[in-house]
Amino acid sequence: MSSEDGSVDGGAGAPPEQLALVRESVRKAKEPRAKPRTWRGAALAEELPVARVLVDKGVLHLDRYFDYAVPRELDADAQPGVRVRVRFGAGRHRVRDGRREGGGLIDGFLVERLAESDYSGPLAALAQVVSPEPVLGGELLGLARAVADRYAGSLADVLQLAVPPRSARAEQRPSPAPLPPPGAPDAGSWGRYEHGSAFLEALASGGAPRAVWNALPGPQWSEELARAVAATLASGRGALVVLPDGRAVARVDAALTALLGEGRHAVLTADAGPEKRYREWLAVRRGAVRAVVGTRAAMFAPVQDLGLVAIWDDGDDSHSEQHAPQPHAREVLLLRAAQDKCAFLLGSWSCTVEAAQLVESGWARPLVAGREQVRPAAPLVRTVGDQDLARDEAARAARLPTLAWQVVREGLKHGPVLVQVPRRGYVPRMACANCRAPARCRHCAGPLEAQESGAALRCGWCGRDEGAWHCPECGAFRLRAQVVGARRTAEELGRAFPAVPVRTSGREQVLDTVTSAPALVVSTPGAEPVAEGGYAAALLLDGWAMLGRPDLRAGEDALRRWIAAAALVRPQGAGGTVVAVAEPTLRPVQALVRWDPVGHAVRELSERAELGFPPVSRMAAVSGTAEALAEFLGAVELPSEAEVLGPVPVPFTAAGRPRRVGAPPPGEHWERVLIRVPPGTGAALASALKAAQAARMARGGGGGSGETAVRVRVDPPDIG
Repeated sequence: MSSEDGSVDGGAGAPPEQLALVRESVRKAKEPRAKPRTWRGAALAEELPVARVLVDKGVLHLDRYFDYAVPRELDADAQPGVRVRVRFGAGRHRVRDGRREGGGLIDGFLVERLAESDYSGPLAALAQVVSPEPVLGGELLGLARAVADRYAGSLADVLQLAVPPRSARAEQRPSPAPLPPPGAPDAGSWGRYEHGSAFLEALASGGAPRAVWNALPGPQWSEELARAVAATLASGRGALVVLPDGRAVARVDAALTALLGEGRHAVLTADAGPEKRYREWLAVRRGAVRAVVGTRAAMFAPVQDLGLVAIWDDGDDSHSEQHAPQPHAREVLLLRAAQDKCAFLLGSWSCTVEAAQLVESGWARPLVAGREQVRPAAPLVRTVGDQDLARDEAARAARLPTLAWQVVREGLKHGPVLVQVPRRGYVPRMACANCRAPARCRHCAGPLEAQESGAALRCGWCGRDEGAWHCPECGAFRLRAQVVGARRTAEELGRAFPAVPVRTSGREQVLDTVTSAPALVVSTPGAEPVAEGGYAAALLLDGWAMLGRPDLRAGEDALRRWIAAAALVRPQGAGGTVVAVAEPTLRPVQALVRWDPVGHAVRELSERAELGFPPVSRMAAVSGTAEALAEFLGAVELPSEAEVLGPVPVPFTAAGRPRRVGAPPPGEHWERVLIRVPPGTGAALASALKAAQAARMARGGGGGSGETAVRVRVDPPDIG
């Protein structure tokens, strides 16, 4: 240290002139430098010094906003919509210089800036603005809140699905300048549909038509979707298309590029990689691109001035998100259509009951082709039932009927032949041995299941035993278990046609396309590749394996998968033939033969309305250990109209076995109840379940441990 007379103590150190400069620089400092990420003693922003932040804690009892002070140095970057980091969990007693300190650093989103907080105590300061890029706009925030409320989830969980992870390199790259709106396209193949041309004209003129589109078989659907997007862009608005998988995205991507050229749309899929996906997402958020095509994560894409939301094949399982709160893409797009007052298009070769309900309620209009257009576009469909199999010696010996062999042999002369085989693992349910009508509970109309001990039947919904069942359709008393599909189909076909290559498409390897050369293509449902020029024929084997699933949607889903495969076959005029191995008298099989998925969906909707099934009613599934489930049901305040069905055991997973999605932890015995409410009370049910789950988590009972965890899912896709 220097003495007062300027001598240097100890003979070592800096000269007196340098020490004087140091003292002078300290005196000139306007204010002390704040401790990093605590901002102790730092001045606050002069205007709007309070930031309202949504912390990234996906727990229900913390599903609200928290207020933080904005340091002056962060004032410019701390704008609504940016990512921030804050200290969370500091106690009231940890206050220094008027600021709360302590707690762990956690990510969040700055929602808004305020002049003052409604919290009376001292505020912690924002620790960091991660990036000045605003990624959370008001429309996206409102949509995320609506989805969280519908599915009894937290806003933070929804935003994890809606906003992709940050990539600094992608943020640094500028987005291209937006292109001017293209010209309105001509109707093209939309002219095959009644009111198809009028639908495109309404989009191009800035209208907001809502339609349920039953597409004709063939590959034109992707081009027709592209024309709907182009018509919307021509009006100066944006468009969003959600598809079930990357193969469908690639087809629509190619159709849009061929129609409009490069740079008009963005592709959002998980296969693109984090950086590329975030770069594409930013281009949409900044308004550089007005059209988006992607898989289910794209349902939250922040398209500016949204004019059209469209979804293809809404019955596909891929549209149902597996992460909390597990929203369905169709429902999210319906919320967006209502929120943005934009056009809505639900398209598929088939028709779900939910789609039929949209038309039945008058919310959407049907967009279908007349029978004079359907007949020449669809293949010839033939069936093989139980009686045919019983008389067929070849079917008893090789498990394939003679008609199937003949169709394959003839089809291979002209091109590839598709063979659809159900996936392994379909669980059979009980049905009448005489008329094949599903066996259902007299109390709640749930599916009846056989017990391992061979005792009385038990309902899969409410758990009641049924000891005196008889068929309400034909009066018979005998039951049968539905047939499970063959596992050696590919090998048998390969031996029967040794000169023909056999290709498989399924879980291990999914083929996108095959050539027009003769070949046998064995595929599981949903993995069928597209053949150049279409398949010459198709076999739909083991129909009972899909019709016999213990699920409310078994018939609807089987028809959807059959039609999706048959739509890849050449038209009847070009020799296209489909053989379905299933009982021809059943309603889904008849709908396939007539190519009438809309009529099947309308009849299904009518029956579900009589029985109180979804989508006419709303349902929620609650599962957990017996003790935790009983505690939860005792605490939840359900609507007075609610009906609790169950509990019933959840399928057990042995310890050490791989855990299926949505299944309980291996080695634990769980139970499940279904809660059903009539139309108009779905929001009250979701609110009650969310409140009970939040209170349980606040007490420490929802941390996910095997003894205490309770899972709540609104609108479960599989209810038996």
